[in-house]
Amino acid sequence: MKALTIKQPWATLIMQQNKRYEFRSWKTNFRGEFLIHAGKTIDKEAVKRLKKYLPEELPTGKILGKVTLTDCIPMSDAFAKMLAAENSDIYTSHSFSNNYGFKIENVQVFDNPIESKGQLGFWNIEI
Repeated sequence: MKALTIKQPWATLIMQQNKRYEFRSWKTNFRGEFLIHAGKTIDKEAVKRLKKYLPEELPTGKILGKVTLTDCIPMSDAFAKMLAAENSDIYTSHSFSNNYGFKIENVQVFDNPIESKGQLGFWNIEI
């Protein structure tokens, strides 16, 4: 199955359904289910800023669950405005500097996250 490594706290925010889009500089034609892997890197500034949304501890180096990628949306002024209106804490101007928003739906959180090393881009793993 495909997986995507995402820095914390962004991986957790996706699994909590507080973040519906993951931003990347690259386009993908892939649509379907993939695993969310919380990378070992933590965006400390984001953790401070988003503390009210987050649990005490953020898992790292683990597959947190499964989601469905339903769309890859090119960044535009209208898209950025819609995201800022949805949640200006999570969707900041930094988000809008990327070229594409991967729309994420059907979040399924694993009861027991799976230890795993991540990789860049989409990667394959058997679970």
